[in-house]
Amino acid sequence: MVRTDKPIDSASSVPDLQLEADEQTIPHLLARNARIHSERIAYREKEFGIWQSWSWNDVAEEVEALALGLINLGLEEGDHVAIAGRNRPHLYWAFVAVQSAGGIPVPIYQDAVGDEIAYVLRHCEASYLIAGDQEQVDKVLEQLGDRSTLKQLIYLDPRGMRRYDPGRLHAFKDIQEAGREGRHQLAGELAKRRGKVNGNTACVMLYTSGTTGFPKGVVLTHHNIITASRASCEFDSLTHRESVLAYLPMAWVGDFIFSIGQGYWAGFCVNCPESAETMMTDLREIGPTYFFAPPRIFEAMLTSVMIRMEDAGRFKRRMFDYFMDHARKFGVALLTRHQVTIWNRLKYMVGEFLVYGPLRNILGLSRIRVGYTAGEAIGPDIFDFYRSLGINLKQLYGQTEASVFITQQPDGQVDAETVGVPSPGVEVRIDDSGEVLYRSEGAFLEYYRNPDATSSTKGADGWVSTGDAGYFDERTGHLKIIDRAKDVGKTASGALFAPKYVENKLKFHADILEVVLFGNKREYCTAIVNIDLEAVSNWAERNGITYGSYQELAGHPGVCTRIRGFIEKTNAELASDPALGGCQIRKFLVLHKELDADDGELTRTRKVRRRIVEDKYHDLVSALYASHESITTTTEVTYEDGRKGSISATIPIHDVKILPATQGAGAKAA
Repeated sequence: MVRTDKPIDSASSVPDLQLEADEQTIPHLLARNARIHSERIAYREKEFGIWQSWSWNDVAEEVEALALGLINLGLEEGDHVAIAGRNRPHLYWAFVAVQSAGGIPVPIYQDAVGDEIAYVLRHCEASYLIAGDQEQVDKVLEQLGDRSTLKQLIYLDPRGMRRYDPGRLHAFKDIQEAGREGRHQLAGELAKRRGKVNGNTACVMLYTSGTTGFPKGVVLTHHNIITASRASCEFDSLTHRESVLAYLPMAWVGDFIFSIGQGYWAGFCVNCPESAETMMTDLREIGPTYFFAPPRIFEAMLTSVMIRMEDAGRFKRRMFDYFMDHARKFGVALLTRHQVTIWNRLKYMVGEFLVYGPLRNILGLSRIRVGYTAGEAIGPDIFDFYRSLGINLKQLYGQTEASVFITQQPDGQVDAETVGVPSPGVEVRIDDSGEVLYRSEGAFLEYYRNPDATSSTKGADGWVSTGDAGYFDERTGHLKIIDRAKDVGKTASGALFAPKYVENKLKFHADILEVVLFGNKREYCTAIVNIDLEAVSNWAERNGITYGSYQELAGHPGVCTRIRGFIEKTNAELASDPALGGCQIRKFLVLHKELDADDGELTRTRKVRRRIVEDKYHDLVSALYASHESITTTTEVTYEDGRKGSISATIPIHDVKILPATQGAGAKAA
């Protein structure tokens, strides 16, 4: 493994990270934008099929009314205010209104179940809740007990709320109206509270995904958020002319940075879709210039493309395959302005007219100037697919604790296998164990009510442990992340075991939704596979295969044969990699149910809770390392209404061909 004891520091690319007086806090930036971008559109929302718009002046007025209303309702300085709901301008305004009134916003994942909500509300001792609709209010009311610290609940959407006890329930618009009516009496108090808020004040508390245990409350200051937002905007030349689609969970740090941090720093427009179901349609209508999506979104987009092409006629399929093959060879070179022959340029131009342009338009990515993916590693094949279409998709590496940004890929230096260079103002180094550490202005203040975790993660010298294993590529100097440090290991033979890399390669295939690889300290590698229901059901329909459930389809011999073919192809690719040849999969099974966040198998950001999966399905994992041809199991599941149940299945275990691994310097370095 390549290591360096010398930090790679890119702070020189942003010589001065000092902020002006009107740039110290998010409320300061709102006031600045209302002054210099007054009539520019700040937010759009699609409701009832029509796009509604608000200028920066409008936003400043809406935020002030809500802040005054919250003070009138009794909000005290330092109070934690939980915010739960889908992406809506009013809820984004709630963040800034709470900050203006001296409170600390604490967003909750919209799809969180009761126990998860109760944990966050108890842990942060939330005094107020601002909810998007009846569903969110109901989930909270079910969790309220004698020990609840919640004083008041505010709801945005009034539908279904008429018969509720109004004692502690208030309509969002009524709170704003009370604020407007009391402006004369309350304006002085609001001004005093705003004056106390500074760069060192807590800006937001965001909970980690909790892949290995209870989520931790990450406290980020205004200085953390604004310096990270400023540096990243300058890195990619983001201005007020950008347009973004806000569709990711509001409780996730990425959405907070892109929709509030960068949005307020650059002054660009944030667009909220009508619903999760209309997101792709709304994406095409907006045509954002700046776009972020975790790998699972790009994987889903690619799956939809592949399904469309499988349903297309023979001529269209052949044309698509021909020009996509050409794009894979020359598309990235053209995007990065490398030398390409005139003939291949002309052929790409024909492909642009017939395939690439229409495909970008269907995906809603026609106007993308800068695109990013992060959250977890993306498969190189998936990454190269989008770049070959002429989309400037890049990778960044970050964490909640870093206010997102640790490394980014500069234009012209994009590599599917690395995550770029240290972001402006960030120092990165690799310690003796191979773990990635960083130090930056964006590094979090603390874990709320968890000083032990804070001190074990963030040293007195400011260096933060990421928990990820990586190294700097000797050729490019870019950082390469192998996996979570705790997940990287060795097989019994001493070969490197890096599960995430293999899992991402398999997820390039449309039929595979999720994979969990096993093999650390074991004789060989095995895998539990989740099928993609949409892609596999489309294949089944075309081939006249009937099925009655996900479980039945997952166990169909034809499906298992297809999965074996994908794994064998991946094994062949791994065999040629000196470092990862030992990660070839020898046995697999197709799980009888989808991994689900409600069952605790995934986080709310769709990351696999590897330890929980291994423990929950220990009988299946054991069978993969025995001589069984099948295994009968019973699994507890959670239904949409919260009820618990169980499903039983007899799951076949399949052998896979493995190839001799290439030996070389890479294996030795690993």
